[in-house]
Amino acid sequence: MTIPPLSYDEAASLDTADPLSKVREKFEIPLNKNGGEQAYFAGNSLGLLPKQTRQTMQTALDQWGKKGVAGHFDGTEAWYRFDEVVSELQTDLIGSSPSETGVMGNLTSNLHVLMASFYQPTKLRKKILIEPHAFPSDRYAVSSQILWHGGDPVSDIVVIEPEKPDEVTPADLERTIAEHGDTICLALIGGVNYYTGQFIDISKFASVLQDKEIIFGLDLAHAVGNVPLELHNWNIDFAAWCTYKYLNGGPGSISGYFVHEKHHNDNELVRLAGWWGNDPDTRFDMHGQDTFIPRRSADGWKASNPSLFAMVPVKTSLEIFNEIGIKNLRERSIQLTNYFERGVDLLDGASSITPRDPKRRGCQISVRVTGNASQLEHELIERGVVPDARDPDVLRFAPTPLYTRFTDIAKAIDELDQVLSKKK
Repeated sequence: MTIPPLSYDEAASLDTADPLSKVREKFEIPLNKNGGEQAYFAGNSLGLLPKQTRQTMQTALDQWGKKGVAGHFDGTEAWYRFDEVVSELQTDLIGSSPSETGVMGNLTSNLHVLMASFYQPTKLRKKILIEPHAFPSDRYAVSSQILWHGGDPVSDIVVIEPEKPDEVTPADLERTIAEHGDTICLALIGGVNYYTGQFIDISKFASVLQDKEIIFGLDLAHAVGNVPLELHNWNIDFAAWCTYKYLNGGPGSISGYFVHEKHHNDNELVRLAGWWGNDPDTRFDMHGQDTFIPRRSADGWKASNPSLFAMVPVKTSLEIFNEIGIKNLRERSIQLTNYFERGVDLLDGASSITPRDPKRRGCQISVRVTGNASQLEHELIERGVVPDARDPDVLRFAPTPLYTRFTDIAKAIDELDQVLSKKK
C-alpha cells in the first residue's frame, strides 16, 4: 500500500488556518469524473472562471441589447473608454503609471507591434537576445522580425548560455553580453519561464542590458498576476502578456502591454498606427485628417478599438486582484510552492527543475518524471489532478494562490506517487 508523502490532515489544518483560503469561493472549480472538485494545477495554461464574470458579461450584453450604438457613450461603463478602465486596474500588478499600460490584441501579435517600434537593426547592431527554453511563439516572433528586416535568424538570434541547466542568472547574461553585446539590438526575455517556472532577476538583467544600451522587452505571460513587478522603476522598455493564465480572463481574452513613459514623446519612434492610437479628441474627425497624431501614452500603440467582450472578464478578474493585493497573493504562493516542493522531495522517480529559492520562482513547480509526461498527465487527470505536460518528461504544476488549497497539493503528491509507483 502506498503511503501519501504528505499528510491530508496537516494539509487540511493549513487550509483552515489560511486567511486567504476563502478566495477560492469566488471561482468555479471544474469537477472530476466522480463529481468532486478537481485539484486544478493548470492555471499557468488557463485560469479558472470567476463566478462574477457570468454577471458582468450579462450586463455588457444587456447594454448592447438595450442601447445599441449608444452604449459606446451612455452608462457608467460606456464602451468608448472601457479599455482605459481595464488598463488602470493592472497598474499595481505591473508597477506602472496608468499612461504606461494598455490592453489590445493578443500576446504574440502585441510583441510584433512593439518590436515594429523597438527592433530597429543597424548594420552593426542587428541581433536579438533570447533565453534558453524561450516560449516557441516568442522564438517564431523574433525569427520573423529578423527575416522581415533582411537578416538571418540562424546568425542573428543569440541565446543566453546558462552555467546551470534550467536556470539563467545575471552572470550568464553578463558573459553573453561580453561576447555579443556590441551586436545586439534588442533582448526579448520571459519574466517567468514557461518551462522551468524560474522568475528571472529582471532588475539585474535590466541593469546589464541598459549598460550596453540594448532595448529590453519582456514576455510576461507567466509573470503578471503571479509575481510582483516594477516595470517603471526597472526602466523596462516594453512588455506584453496574455490574460487567460493567472489573470483568469478566459480563452483568447484580450492581452496587456507596457511601454515606458520615456518613449511616449519620441516622434522618431515608428508605430504601426491606427485610429484607436490617435488623439481621442480628433479620433472621429473622418474628413481632412491624414496625419496620425499618436496619444502620448502607451495607448499610442493601439491600432483598433479593443473587443468589449474580451475586456469584460479581464476587468472582473483584475478587480479581485486589486481587492486582495498581489503582495498578499505572492506570500501565499510561496507557502504553496514550498509545500509542493516538500512533497516532490519525498517522491521516487521525480525531481523539481524549478529554482529552490522561492524568490527565484513563480507559483509553478516543474517536475521531471520517470516516464512519458503526457501519459502521466492523462493518468493524473483520471484521478482528479490536473497538471500540464511538457514532453518528454516534465509535468508543470501551478498552485495558484487564488484557488489552490494545501489539500489539493497533498492529493497531487499522493496521486503522482501512485502513478510513478506503477511504472516501477
